[in-house]
Amino acid sequence: MRLLAVDHPLVAHKLTVLRDKNTNSPTFRLLTDELVTLLAYEATRDTRVDETEFETPVGLARGVKLTAPKPIVVPILRAGLGMLDGMTRLLPTAEVGFLGMIRNEETLEATTYANRLPDDLTGRQCYVLDPMLATGGTLAAAIGYLVGRGASHITAVCLLAAPEGLQLVERETQNLGVPITIVTAAVDERLDENGYIVPGLGDAGDRLYGLTD
Repeated sequence: MRLLAVDHPLVAHKLTVLRDKNTNSPTFRLLTDELVTLLAYEATRDTRVDETEFETPVGLARGVKLTAPKPIVVPILRAGLGMLDGMTRLLPTAEVGFLGMIRNEETLEATTYANRLPDDLTGRQCYVLDPMLATGGTLAAAIGYLVGRGASHITAVCLLAAPEGLQLVERETQNLGVPITIVTAAVDERLDENGYIVPGLGDAGDRLYGLTD
């Protein structure tokens, strides 16, 4: 597993505002969108391309185009939806699938409750969107689910990550036999007793969309 913590002043600035407890939901959504686009720029460096030849208005040129099959972007519901526009802004031709996973607040284990994905992901590059890599259980389960359907390359984009979660993902995925990259704006100090990232930014889903009963 490869970890890329993006070191850029604009990333740090936007993350600072996201962390502030006084930042309201509309501002939080806007900054999440902008931050994900910055992270996506780094996350897509390994996107597969093929060389192509084409005509410009003044002559013949060579360039590249995305390799088939197209990459697929997979937000983990519900908080991952807040990252989708920022990611597809750089990959507008990518397909989008959805994976619903929920964490048991007592065991901290993740279970799948819904999916909208192709049955066959053989040879596909997958970009998983999950704002908070906390305990790591949800992301590890999502990666295993995608690899089980044939995905051959997985990049996870996270706003924040905790050391404990990174360790669990690496441990749980080391024998899957596919390259895995984690791209994040920062690696924080630790998890608290409730499995939240410290200092973190709180519950990303609640801050994006408001509290639910």
